[in-house]
Amino acid sequence: MNRKYTVIWAEVAEADLLGIVEYIAAENLTNAHSVFSKIKEKAISLKSLPERGRVVPELSEQGVNLYRELIINPWRLIYRVSDKKVFVLAVLDSRQNVEDLLLKRLVKM
Repeated sequence: MNRKYTVIWAEVAEADLLGIVEYIAAENLTNAHSVFSKIKEKAISLKSLPERGRVVPELSEQGVNLYRELIINPWRLIYRVSDKKVFVLAVLDSRQNVEDLLLKRLVKM
């Protein structure tokens, strides 16, 4: 049985995506549209089999195994699965230190 999930974007994840697209659009509007579409399609694909994403390694090392990610090179789409919902929590640049980025977010909360 193929269980369908609802994909929900957190505001901060939407802001991440907007920031990525705006940054790319400053140089190449066509590429920005392509990146936006690619990331949104990957997120939508989580409606089926969201457990296929790997556990976020940096968090797993700290004993936190609730969060998963899909790699959309060079970005990492971080999410959590709960019941029949997939919560997209962040879209981060994998070229940056993810631990530092997550720490900054947690400190702001």
